[in-house]
Amino acid sequence: MSKPRSGKTSAEQVVIPVHLQRMKFDNVRDKPPQPPAKPVRYERWLYSLLVLALLSGIYLEYRHSTLQSLFWQQLAQRLTYQTEPGATAAVRYPGSGPYDQRAGYSLLADWLPLLTQSGFHILQQNRFSPALLRYHDWGFNPPYRQKMQFGLSLYDCRAEPVFEFKKPAYQFADYTQVAPLLVDMLLFIENRHLLQDPPYANPAIDWNRLAAAMLSQTKKSLGFDTPAAGGSTLATQIEKYQHSDQGFTSGFSDKFQQLISASTRAYLTDRDTQDSRRQIILHYLNTVPLAATPQLGEVHGLGEGLQAWFNANPAEVNRLLQQQQPSAEQGLALRQSLALIIGQRRPSYYLLQGRADLMQLVDSHLRLLRQHKLLSQGQFEAATQSTLTFDTQASLSQHRDFDKTATILRSRLASLLNRSVYQLDRLDLTAHSTLDLRMQQAVGNYLQQLSSEEGANKAGLIGQRLLSSEQLGRVRYSFTLYQSTAEGNKLRIQTDNQSQQPFDLNEGSKLELGSTAKLRMLVTYLEIIAELHQLYAEEAPEQLRFLDIAPQDQLTQWAISYLIDQPGVSLTSMLEAALERTYSADPRSSFFTGGGLHTFSNFRREDNNLTPTLRQALQESINLPFVRLTQDIVQYSIHHGESSSYQLLKNDQDPRRDQYLRRFAEQEGVVFLSRFWRKYRNQDSAQRLQTFFSGLRQTPERLAASYRFIYPLHDELTFLQRMRQQLPDSPLTDIQWRNLYKKYAADASFSLADQAYLARSHPLELWLLAYVEQHPSASLSEAITASANARQQAYQWLFRTQSRSARDTRIRTVLEVEAFWDIHQRWQRLGYPFDFLVPSLATALGSSGDRPAALAELMGIIVNDGRRQPLYRIEQLDFAKNTPYFASLARRSERAVQVLPVEVAQVLRQALAEVVTEGTGRRLQSAYPTPAGRLAPFIGGKTGTGDNRLSLVSARGDTIQSTAINRTATFAFYLADNYFGVISVYVPGSAAEGFSFTSALPLQVLNGMADILQPYIRAPGCQ
Repeated sequence: MSKPRSGKTSAEQVVIPVHLQRMKFDNVRDKPPQPPAKPVRYERWLYSLLVLALLSGIYLEYRHSTLQSLFWQQLAQRLTYQTEPGATAAVRYPGSGPYDQRAGYSLLADWLPLLTQSGFHILQQNRFSPALLRYHDWGFNPPYRQKMQFGLSLYDCRAEPVFEFKKPAYQFADYTQVAPLLVDMLLFIENRHLLQDPPYANPAIDWNRLAAAMLSQTKKSLGFDTPAAGGSTLATQIEKYQHSDQGFTSGFSDKFQQLISASTRAYLTDRDTQDSRRQIILHYLNTVPLAATPQLGEVHGLGEGLQAWFNANPAEVNRLLQQQQPSAEQGLALRQSLALIIGQRRPSYYLLQGRADLMQLVDSHLRLLRQHKLLSQGQFEAATQSTLTFDTQASLSQHRDFDKTATILRSRLASLLNRSVYQLDRLDLTAHSTLDLRMQQAVGNYLQQLSSEEGANKAGLIGQRLLSSEQLGRVRYSFTLYQSTAEGNKLRIQTDNQSQQPFDLNEGSKLELGSTAKLRMLVTYLEIIAELHQLYAEEAPEQLRFLDIAPQDQLTQWAISYLIDQPGVSLTSMLEAALERTYSADPRSSFFTGGGLHTFSNFRREDNNLTPTLRQALQESINLPFVRLTQDIVQYSIHHGESSSYQLLKNDQDPRRDQYLRRFAEQEGVVFLSRFWRKYRNQDSAQRLQTFFSGLRQTPERLAASYRFIYPLHDELTFLQRMRQQLPDSPLTDIQWRNLYKKYAADASFSLADQAYLARSHPLELWLLAYVEQHPSASLSEAITASANARQQAYQWLFRTQSRSARDTRIRTVLEVEAFWDIHQRWQRLGYPFDFLVPSLATALGSSGDRPAALAELMGIIVNDGRRQPLYRIEQLDFAKNTPYFASLARRSERAVQVLPVEVAQVLRQALAEVVTEGTGRRLQSAYPTPAGRLAPFIGGKTGTGDNRLSLVSARGDTIQSTAINRTATFAFYLADNYFGVISVYVPGSAAEGFSFTSALPLQVLNGMADILQPYIRAPGCQ
């Protein structure tokens, strides 16, 4: 019977021999068999619990943000900065976000080096922590409590406010002030659950909207046509419109940057973000951009938007939205607010050309708000029945005409930072000025009162050589006062009686200030005497007798004779002796100057027969002695020194003359071409031509010859228009002008030298103007290279004229031009503000113009013993207070530059004191007496009267017609030891025809100011 194949029914079947067991173990490498694994059910439960716990954690984190609140707060606490003295490199400045650009934060990296080059140094600056540096370098915005309102603040030297501008003009000061209905409407449209989320929730993320936005972008990337879904919250929108480039999100990286920056900012102060969320709402309402209007410029914030677009009072709108009882006024306020909340999505479209679309959106949102019970039936009906009217003619009270003091300071600051005044006002900047506002206002009020008959009578302004009662309202008064300190010359007062006029008489003008030019010429004269003393004082008299001095060089001749007679004399003694030199006041002589013969007259006929000393001529402001003095200075410039232009003319027969002439022309030509280049740099074609014409004694022949050379391709009509514009009172007919146009055509037989002679200008100046016109982008080096032939022509033609008389005339014309370039350089070193002088002896009487502020600077040099100190009115700048970008700068104490010998300044100071005690300023003695026991002069100065006229002269030199352009009278002065300034009187335009006041008028005005100035000088309010 066979055994069954399966099933083990007997004991034999289950018994395995021992040797077989061992064999089996060998087959499995001596490892005992393992029983089969049995499934354990509790492991499956464990996995399920872990997954459930993870999902629950994610859900709880999604709902409560517990873990991320810890992360963001710890990160924010590491992103710190602190204020430290001096400059630092541990700082980063933001990019091109609109908020950062408007506040100036983006520009600080450029401004700080620029300001340090302009006389400032960094007092203190914020330094970033290493973590904040890395965070910024990764592209995120530093977390700090951003300002909702900022702007320019100006303070005077006493820290009293001069000017304050804040933008946006209207602000909700606190979240609790905002109407709840306004908040509800905003959140319903933009961020519905912002205030409903739990305490630790991240306000930068709305998970539902973010998921929808990501899904929408995914579908788009796959090619599906799907509407865009926005995932922005109010927090990320603020980051976008304030810090993203141009206020837009350009891609995923921008959105990521906004999200991280907004999250870090939300947890800056606490894990609980409920207060941060309320601040986000407040910040958004106060800063959201709402396009711009012509009246207000950029509009930011709902309050400013209501004012700008609807001429609505934002405080009243906010009150109406809190009103319980519906009304028509509330309905309009509701519609206006809703229009701006919707319009901010595309403000430049909805608030301008898309207003019809905006109205449709407002209507549809009103229905939605009603459906969600955010509006009552009464509010809904009131809003739907209201009509929205745009009114952009609004003008906030902050946008009024500002005080002249503030206007001047703002214009200087704007120039310093290379910004417009509009941009300057919107910077996060506090500036401290040197001005004393109390004194400024006191002097300004005094000047204002002079326009009334009562005020003028009280000041004694009505009388001979002063004013009549009918003229009071047409006169402009201007006053400037500086205080000399160890840090520099600080402007304390600068004001006038034209408080609402932007024109700045002190620094924005070019005026003929008459005899004040005599002071500049006297300074040049004494400076030359000091140079001669330095050059020859140590030479033995025997050596001085053999010096070859040109007979025309009267100044060197006198200096040598004086030093021979007074060996070892001190500079002060020689300067005093120089002031005692006499010059004739006889007006019956003619002077070759400006390319022709001219005569000059004195102000008073009784001076005509005098031969006063220069000291006396200064005291009484006599014209002819200073004309003759200027002639001597010109001759000194021409003839003095081995390399003078005169050396070309000494020996016509010298065979080396041609070689010397070419070398001279090459070297001197480059010098003069460089000067002319500086004169016209940064000017366009019209400005260059006007600058050139301003330096000429304008006649039709001169203007026509120069114009045709500079603009050879201009047609006849353009030529006629420009000549009529330049000489509106010229008697020439169109036919005569056309004849001049043809006469001086480019193909006419006039060389460069001939054209320059006809124009009475330097040949190289004329050549350069023509060259730059044809090559507007050329550099100086290119002009020098191109001018090689012109430089030779500029000098060689002087010696090729056959007529000796014509040659001498032309030589003298060009050499006089060169001499006045030397004089001009001397004047510029002492603060003269313009790029050229009229090459005429009339410059001694003011024909080249001046500025009151420049005269004040010259007086400051005299007061400071010949040292030129910086003049300034801004002494401290504080950028971005209470932000990571804070930097405070102050004026650096700069070393004064010695521009005049001390002895020259001291002699001048005494001479100017004598103008007050003995001369034209004597009426000041009673109002400004010298204190008892004081040895140094207390007050001194120089008077000047300018009667600027356009005169039509006949061929014989007779005046046919004379028209007044303006009339000025000025007194540049110093007071006590460290105060100086200038007072000016000005009548512009043809109205000046009927005025005959002299410098007695500003002196009398200064007399009336004594009660204001004297106490201040004795006890100044600022140091």
